[in-house]
Amino acid sequence: MSNQRDPRYDILFEPVKIGPVTAPNRFYQVPHCNGMGRMFPDSMIEMRGMKAEGGWGIVTTEQCDFHPTGDVQPFTETSMWDDGDLPYLAAMADAVHEHGSLAGIELVHNGQDSGCLYSREVPIGPEHRPVTWHQHPIQARAMSLDDIRAYRRWHRKAVLRARQAGFDMVVVYAGHNGTVPSHFLSRQSNQRSDEYGGSLENRLRLYRELIEETRDAIGDTMAVVARFAVDEMMGKDGLEWAGEGKEAIEMLAELPDMWDVNVSDWENDSMSSRFAREGYQEEYISFVKSVTSKPVSAVGRYTSPDTMVSAIRRGVVDIIGAARPSIADPFLPNKIRQGRPEDIRECIGCNVCAAWNNLSAPSRCTQNPTMGEEWRKKWHPEKIAPKESDSTILIVGAGPAGLEAALALGKRGYQVTLAEARNEAGGRITRLN
Repeated sequence: MSNQRDPRYDILFEPVKIGPVTAPNRFYQVPHCNGMGRMFPDSMIEMRGMKAEGGWGIVTTEQCDFHPTGDVQPFTETSMWDDGDLPYLAAMADAVHEHGSLAGIELVHNGQDSGCLYSREVPIGPEHRPVTWHQHPIQARAMSLDDIRAYRRWHRKAVLRARQAGFDMVVVYAGHNGTVPSHFLSRQSNQRSDEYGGSLENRLRLYRELIEETRDAIGDTMAVVARFAVDEMMGKDGLEWAGEGKEAIEMLAELPDMWDVNVSDWENDSMSSRFAREGYQEEYISFVKSVTSKPVSAVGRYTSPDTMVSAIRRGVVDIIGAARPSIADPFLPNKIRQGRPEDIRECIGCNVCAAWNNLSAPSRCTQNPTMGEEWRKKWHPEKIAPKESDSTILIVGAGPAGLEAALALGKRGYQVTLAEARNEAGGRITRLN
């Protein structure tokens, strides 16, 4: 092992200017849920700090609910309802800054998808409709023009609190068909006849206002990121990247400091590797750089440095976005930087991380057993504690789990015997075909 980076990967470690801030490299841990958030803030803080230690140049929160009418209990996201939320969010920003990375916060109101089980507020959205997400027994109320103005004030207050907490970037979120701006944008959920309904310009009005008012609130002290889904994957019944998705980007092209683009909804954005190749979203988002001068980021389960470099050199993106790959290997950037990409724990798109989050429990990962235990058990993905006894270890079965256990225990200094009934190691992996 040379411990020297391949020069063809140098481009991944170039700094990128994003409005008034500069990312130290092109690796961006996009906002992702984790089942910890405000419920287990110490665990969330340590997990985010681990990403920064591992070399991710930008590390962001999960969605941060900014008003009680957007309460998504029982899901354990972060919140910015009032000043009481500042201490743990500021601690997360500090943990990221400790390693020289930028800290970002994604402000979110889930509108008509908010059950408000804790706050007992009435959910709001573009129109009257049942809260169908997770079958909550409650009805969302159509927002009046006064409600829209109030909603904008709530968002602005949260932006100012985010600045107070020490964040470098604020993400204005209209993606995954799960936020108020995306609900207003979608023809499926917006049948209004006023200035916020009908034409694309009207349906996009609220998102434009949020971006402009965020910029007005923070001036040149923070970067403004537009996280936007360009295609709802519904064909002509929804937003399409070659139609209104592209037109929307063109209308707002120069407003944010950076574009973070993807597809809706979450199931399409985070497809399993069984159904989607690495970089699979490129066909939907590759037009974005042609209509804006601002840096562009996208996801697509990028795990190979060659694929990342290709996406940048082909002019598809400027910044590599990742959620699941940053969970599978928080040290992915550093392993490329140190000339050991063969050590990357590749995300396999199994979505076990999401499955645990959907149970309102801290996320786990099939590739990274330390995920979610960085604080409680002090587990580190790259540092294994030495053995604590002179015991010898017998492992029965040389499948993936047995092989990984043997490797880890060997690194700790144990004498390990690995027994396998077949003549070939690999277990079920050898019998897939």
